[in-house]
Amino acid sequence: MIVDKIHFVIDSTAKAKPFKKIIYKKYTNYPLLKSDVIVVLGGDGFMLQTLKKYQKYNKPFYGMNSGTFGFLMNKFKSRNIKKYISKSKLVVISPLQAKIKIKNKIKTAFAINDVSLFRQSRQTASIQIQNGNKNIIKKLISDGVIISTPAGSTAYNLSVHGPILSIDSKKVAITPISPFRPRRWKGKILSSSATIKVTNLNIKKRPISLVADNLEFRNIKRAVINKNNLIKFKLLYDKNNSLSKKIKLEQIRKDTL
Repeated sequence: MIVDKIHFVIDSTAKAKPFKKIIYKKYTNYPLLKSDVIVVLGGDGFMLQTLKKYQKYNKPFYGMNSGTFGFLMNKFKSRNIKKYISKSKLVVISPLQAKIKIKNKIKTAFAINDVSLFRQSRQTASIQIQNGNKNIIKKLISDGVIISTPAGSTAYNLSVHGPILSIDSKKVAITPISPFRPRRWKGKILSSSATIKVTNLNIKKRPISLVADNLEFRNIKRAVINKNNLIKFKLLYDKNNSLSKKIKLEQIRKDTL
């Protein structure tokens, strides 16, 4: 792609401040509406936040890492940024949409990485998981469950021994967190077209919360989760450091543990 005008969005953390001075010294920060691309400087959390905030402008996003790991990000560089962007590879992803019932209200949230449901008290969660009207598991006693996209499968999902999904797999992963009954249930991989319903079976005694990436909802009754193909995020990655390559490297690391 041809890149002339860049709009920079830079995190306000102490780690990002030194990079901010370097960038603004070398580059003009063009207005958002006049820019060709949005360059996001920060970590994965800031990238997720920025993607949702600016998605409506239909611009491609190029991330540069100033955080700890930055799975969604490219390496930071101060020279030839336009050149790197012009040679980058485009990945288009759609988020999960969660419709959440709390008391008598329905709230909606979007997740690029994952939707996680957690026990909210000392009591374990008691939940039912369905695909449409078909039971995946009638009753799961656990600390919670994660519904993950391919982009998020190497994040929290991997840390609880969930499967890594290829970016083009058109799948979602359901992974239990510390399952107690049934103790050996490992979760399930479904088509990304699935409609996943998670219901709290004991609202009063076993409250649960839901987190969509970094947005939390408490005391939920039920959540209906599916992929929203109408929303698309355009992510740019350096030619030799694509998202697909990062996922494949994580698959290799997992196999060698």
